[in-house]
Amino acid sequence: MATATKAKTLKIHPLEDRVVIAPADEAESMRGGLYIPDTAKEKPTQGEVIAVGPGRFEKGARVPMELKVGDQVIYGKYSGTPYTFDAEEYVIIKASDVLAKLG
Repeated sequence: MATATKAKTLKIHPLEDRVVIAPADEAESMRGGLYIPDTAKEKPTQGEVIAVGPGRFEKGARVPMELKVGDQVIYGKYSGTPYTFDAEEYVIIKASDVLAKLG
C-alpha cells in the first residue's frame, strides 16, 4: 500500500518515452558477520513503475508505451538519472533501457 501513496503524492510527469521508477529496497543480508556499508552496496536494478510518459513520436505518430504504472521491472545497472523527491529515491529512465517486466 505504500506504493499507492507514493503514486498519489508524486508530481513528476515524464516526457516522451521516459518512466519514473521507485527502486526496490535490497534485502539486508549479513554473511559471516560482516557489515556492508551503504556506500559499498550495489545499486538496485529492480523497481516499480510510478509514472509513465505518453510515448515517443515516430514518423509523425505517437508510439504507445508498453509499460504502465504498477509494473515491476528490471533495468540496467547504470542507466537512468537518479532523482530525490520528498526524501524518496527515484530513477528517471528511457523505456528502451528497461530490460524486462516481472510477473
